[in-house]
Amino acid sequence: MLFNSYEFIFAFLPLVFLTYFFLLNRRLIVGAKNFLVFSSLFFYSWWNIAYLPLILISMLFNYTVGNSLNSNFKKVKLHKKGLLTIGIVANLSLLGYFKYADFFIGNINYISGSSVELLHLTLPLAISFFTFQQIAYLVDSYREETAEYDFLNYALFVTFFPQLIAGPIVHHKEMMPQFASKGNMVKNYKNIAVGLFIFSIGLFKKVVIADKFSVWATNGFDKAETLNMIEAWVTSLSYTFQLYFDFSGYTDMAIGAALLFNIKLPINFNSPYKAKDIQDFWRRWHITLSRFLRDYIYIPLGGSRVSSFRIYSNLMITFILGGLWHGAGWTFVFWGFLHGSALVIHRLWNNLGFKMNSVLAWFITFNFINISWVFFRAKEFKDAMKVLSGMFFGNFILPLNFEKYFVTRIEYSNAWLSNIYADKYIMLQLLIAFIIVSLKTNTDYISKNFSSNSFTVVLMIFLTVISILNLSGVHEFLYFNF
Repeated sequence: MLFNSYEFIFAFLPLVFLTYFFLLNRRLIVGAKNFLVFSSLFFYSWWNIAYLPLILISMLFNYTVGNSLNSNFKKVKLHKKGLLTIGIVANLSLLGYFKYADFFIGNINYISGSSVELLHLTLPLAISFFTFQQIAYLVDSYREETAEYDFLNYALFVTFFPQLIAGPIVHHKEMMPQFASKGNMVKNYKNIAVGLFIFSIGLFKKVVIADKFSVWATNGFDKAETLNMIEAWVTSLSYTFQLYFDFSGYTDMAIGAALLFNIKLPINFNSPYKAKDIQDFWRRWHITLSRFLRDYIYIPLGGSRVSSFRIYSNLMITFILGGLWHGAGWTFVFWGFLHGSALVIHRLWNNLGFKMNSVLAWFITFNFINISWVFFRAKEFKDAMKVLSGMFFGNFILPLNFEKYFVTRIEYSNAWLSNIYADKYIMLQLLIAFIIVSLKTNTDYISKNFSSNSFTVVLMIFLTVISILNLSGVHEFLYFNF
């Protein structure tokens, strides 16, 4: 079930909200939590009920292993480590089978010249997210950083529908105490007001902004055979903005929906396109994934406590794995390699004591991110090369009515954006997107400084109405693919 669907907005969300608090008002706490778990599993099954047993088995397995790491094996280090290894391997095997089996078979066929048939498995929804979430739980249980938790609260931690499908990747110590808190079991009208407002912002980001840019990105990457310079830049920037507004829009809706139930999800975006270096970008973009990569890959590899060479190696390994997590393809691996390389260069630059003008630093950072997204989006390297060659070597063509303003050596055409079927307002829309991502008033700022007044009510209604009027062309969220 999609957040940006009539079923979710007008049926599922209000029905679950009203029933949950009705049960709590009757002091049926266990019943209310069970209902929320059941509703979350129903929400998950709406996509494909065939994969419901998968998440149930994963949840039961990890809860059992986590509790065993907490109690039964406290004094037997060897067994604890072995049990943790079994738990992690089991989780990664499940993820690997569904997400990477065909990628592995395809590469073996290419290298060896064999013709092993691909499995053509459908990627179970949210498997990357709930797998990472539960691996973190196992590692923390091994470190004795978790306590004995009630299974019902654990089930809510894994399945809670606002964050189940595409994050944020939540941490057990952020969530499970909230599900156990009695203070969260009564309606909080401020949370409801903030939640609805944040949800409306996220819905608008997705439906009105991201889905608009997706048309031009798709035309440029997947349909156009060639691109001139402006078409190529419009294509890359369209995807850069589509990805941000799509995923941050999902996160906003998740945070807003969770607040209705008095659950506070962690911030996942903090104006990432304002970053002035690549490290700052990863402190702002998909923050919960960055935290996972840091705490469960980079630091266990040695982090920054080892030699310079090891530090650079750790950064490369972490981000190549981060790229592979996003998708089973060499373009994703190369995207991770690019970001790992950028972080190595950034660290070297700082160690040498170099400085850079802040505007130039932002310009370089933004353009690196925009260019690297080309590989993230492209289905094949040839698609990425098509866009990049257009960006840097394509013909520079302007509209015919610009001819009187510039030198005659520039090409002019009435069909200057015909390959991507963009309208004449595309430049204005890109400019508006730039302004929005540069504002200080991001969603986190708004939620912390929220004031319920006539302006916010009118704005929320306006954003919601405009979004609902655009729901006819429903699109899935991009991160459903990861």
